[in-house]
Amino acid sequence: MAHSFGLILANRAVVLGALKARQLLDLAVDAERAHVFDAVWVGDSLLAKPRLESVTLLSALAGVTARVRLGVGCLATFVHRHPVLFGQQWASLDVLSSGRAWLVVCLGGPSDANAAQAAEHAVMGVRSSERVARLEEGVVILKKLFHETPASHHGRFYSFDGVTLEPRPVQNPCPVWIASNPTGLTWKGGASASQAAVERAYRRVARFADGWMTNKLSPAEFRVEFARVRAMAREEGRDPATLGSALYHNINVNEDRAKALEESKAFLDAYYTAKFTPEFVEQWTVAGPPRKCAADLQAYFDAGVGHMALRLSSWDQPGQLERFLGEVLPAFGGR
Repeated sequence: MAHSFGLILANRAVVLGALKARQLLDLAVDAERAHVFDAVWVGDSLLAKPRLESVTLLSALAGVTARVRLGVGCLATFVHRHPVLFGQQWASLDVLSSGRAWLVVCLGGPSDANAAQAAEHAVMGVRSSERVARLEEGVVILKKLFHETPASHHGRFYSFDGVTLEPRPVQNPCPVWIASNPTGLTWKGGASASQAAVERAYRRVARFADGWMTNKLSPAEFRVEFARVRAMAREEGRDPATLGSALYHNINVNEDRAKALEESKAFLDAYYTAKFTPEFVEQWTVAGPPRKCAADLQAYFDAGVGHMALRLSSWDQPGQLERFLGEVLPAFGGR
């Protein structure tokens, strides 16, 4: 995949009362008209961090856009969704958008993350300990449903014979990526994931996914970690050159970098109902004057990032979008 930008829409902001649903659609239209973004992204959560439901919102976006890819990054409720029903929903989105659906699945949070996350798993009847197995089996099922006619499957959680999914996705193959954040600071600002967990997460991407999305990595860290993922893909008998990569990141443009990070922290704390450390926010945000932001973005592309999905970490979404398009992109060199 060539280097590209994506715009992350703050679909949780509608639940928080900070934005209207129509504003999200308008932002997506503005992003497409700018001919800078190759994709628009939405997030996903049920009870832990509630927001406009991702597939529903992407379907609405399919009706107001014609070119940009429509991504969910990441589908945290994937382990809660029956893969056959979800497969039909996602294939329908791909048809409605003329082949622009971009699926990135992930595990979602563990039950011990917080009470809301525990309630989300409980109400859906899914044990936190089952998440890895459910994600892997779900990805296998989706690929069968999208590309086999008829499809059969007999696994730990799901079993069926002779299923033909209709409508068929427009894309063939219809991409399924996996998101994982195995390094860097945790949500509490503490230690990194264990090396064993890192190995399992990378192997999962290498074995099952068409691409890897991650976040909170420096350019140097990304270069090293993606090399590990690609090496594992080669071990799995796959061509590592076909494995895509994306970084899910924040941006705040302000001549005063300290103020940019301060506003980003206030935004992210409210958005995630959390209290992030300043170090965590800085690790996850390109911030400062336009030239600084442009240089930091270029560093990620130089490190091998294929796609930069950017969230405007400010409640002034239109204003930050205008600054990105009018000031950061010219400093970056444009597209």
